Amino acid sequence: MSNDVPAAELSWKRSRYGFAGFWLLSLLAVWFLTRVVLFIAFKPAGASVAEGVLVFLGGLHRDVFAALMETIPLLCWMLIVPDRSFGAMWHRVLFMGGCFVFWFVHSFMLFTEFFFFDEFKARFNTVAVDYILYPREVFVNIWESYHVGIILAVCAALSLGWLFAASRLFNQMWERPFAARFRLLHLAAAVALAALLAPTLNLKGAHVSNDRTLNEVANNGPLSLFAAIWTNNLDYAAFYKTMPRDEAYRRARRLLAEPNTQFAEDGQTIRRRVGGDPNRPRLNVVIILEESLGSEFWGCLGRKNTLTPEMDKLAAEEGMLFTDLFASGNRTVRGFEGVLSSFPPLPGESIVKRDRSDNVETIARVLKRDGYSTVFLYGGRGVFDGMRSFAVRNGYDRFVEQKHFKHPSFTTIWGVCDEDLMLRAVEEFRELAKTGQPFCGTVLSVSNHKPYSYPKGKIPEDPDKRLREYAVKYSDFALGRFFEAAKKEAFWTNTVFVVVADHGARVYGKQSIPIHSYEIPLLITGPAVVKGPARVSRLGCSLDVPTTLLGLLGRPYESLFFGRDLLKSPPAEGRALLHHNRDIGLLTHDRLAVLGLKQSVEFYQGDPKVVDMSLLAQPTDADRELEKDAIAIYQVADDLYMNRRYRIDGAPGAVR
Repeated sequence: MSNDVPAAELSWKRSRYGFAGFWLLSLLAVWFLTRVVLFIAFKPAGASVAEGVLVFLGGLHRDVFAALMETIPLLCWMLIVPDRSFGAMWHRVLFMGGCFVFWFVHSFMLFTEFFFFDEFKARFNTVAVDYILYPREVFVNIWESYHVGIILAVCAALSLGWLFAASRLFNQMWERPFAARFRLLHLAAAVALAALLAPTLNLKGAHVSNDRTLNEVANNGPLSLFAAIWTNNLDYAAFYKTMPRDEAYRRARRLLAEPNTQFAEDGQTIRRRVGGDPNRPRLNVVIILEESLGSEFWGCLGRKNTLTPEMDKLAAEEGMLFTDLFASGNRTVRGFEGVLSSFPPLPGESIVKRDRSDNVETIARVLKRDGYSTVFLYGGRGVFDGMRSFAVRNGYDRFVEQKHFKHPSFTTIWGVCDEDLMLRAVEEFRELAKTGQPFCGTVLSVSNHKPYSYPKGKIPEDPDKRLREYAVKYSDFALGRFFEAAKKEAFWTNTVFVVVADHGARVYGKQSIPIHSYEIPLLITGPAVVKGPARVSRLGCSLDVPTTLLGLLGRPYESLFFGRDLLKSPPAEGRALLHHNRDIGLLTHDRLAVLGLKQSVEFYQGDPKVVDMSLLAQPTDADRELEKDAIAIYQVADDLYMNRRYRIDGAPGAVR
């Protein structure tokens, strides 16, 4: 050894704990660089220097804890491997090979996190958890949407570079022994520091600003993913504000009361009898749930360069267009539970994916009690998000999915193209109409989804460019084909048709629930109920779709639905129930109350059709009443679901 090398430096380089320190500092460095990239790429306009400083300070706080948690397993390994084995060649190969795998996966996750942030303006959240559960669709989608081969090569190069630097710096660490008590002391120190930091972290995420995007930038990716997994099946009452159960039901019943409606019984129930004329004809019902077809694309809803000429034409000539509707969430399963079950979007998993969902009301159940046959058509695999299981257990007689399309003209990883799906739907409805029995059909599309692929020659735009706007235009084209074909069928004159988006296409906005990006269209048509074009501007959400539809049918029925008939309820009573990650909210015109983890609550005011509503520092008495209404609605929904009471007894079972 050269005498010119300082003893302290030599000791540091010969220590396996110097290696652990390098590991921890490397994690802090890559997370800092990631935050810099996210801040530059997605910083909201008008963010102040002070907010920027807080983003990085708050982020460092969370990074240190996460780095400790990802270093503790390394320290555990250093504790359990005895000194005589630590320097052995087999262990060196195993150890450094494990380090390469760790940094390769970590590097890939950082790239993935950037693309995820670009799509959802958030760190890994419950959407990422959902995606992990379905690797076939998700990873093939990633492969087709991004330059994955290049990214993997870069990740491998970065990992090898880190390994080379670590090997050169700590090439002498293998020979230096450490007594077991010293190895245990290093591990205990790291665990103790992590334990001290843990109570200072908010499970909901960083809160350094009133801007949601800045808070997401300040968060830490692995911590955010862990929090999403941890809270996916949370106990509602343990995390969110509640009130006495009797009070919650009294308030919920008051909110759900409508003209021509009576509660079936007193007490802790929301079961209601909705009046109507039993002599009215039983019209067929077709609900088309469109993937990501938010209001931002529709010319009839304000877009200058419309991407939906077919739907614009339908709305202008023969449709009833609802112009003030919001999705209940930003995932398909949220649209599922809202449009089909009129059920509030509880935090954690959607009821579509929960384990007590063989007992829930759907519009299919309501109509089956009135003698309807039912069918669900989906272009993809029914196993995805548990959609087939939910449908066949809750009122749908049959579930048609990708495997039932013998010779599709075009497919992506998400399923058959919308045109194939829509024309198959016409065929199914034609056969159902021949039976003389009224039917309810639901169609869920897939084409407007990354990688935004669609068949050539259908629209002028080139599908090889794989742009969202082009996929939207193709989805509109397929809808046009559906209505063109349906108008030639005998069932056209006695069917109510509903086109509604499951959710918006993107997430943007500073509120905890970025409501502006939740705007969705609702278009109802069919000569049996719509006699001429109309625009309806009443505030509503996904939950109001089935109740409004049943109101148009005009027949009596029993209901547990949380939605309201938008054509009969007073405009002043309009509301929207909303969900984003672990936040839930209630919107009434210019006021929004948001309930969060740890019994937190936030209040916003302003026009929800403007991107950013303003955070209220001093809520009024009216805001506090809105908070109580939100608490009551969500608490009652959780109580009914968890106790298997969101179903009217005696409903006919599904054909499995």
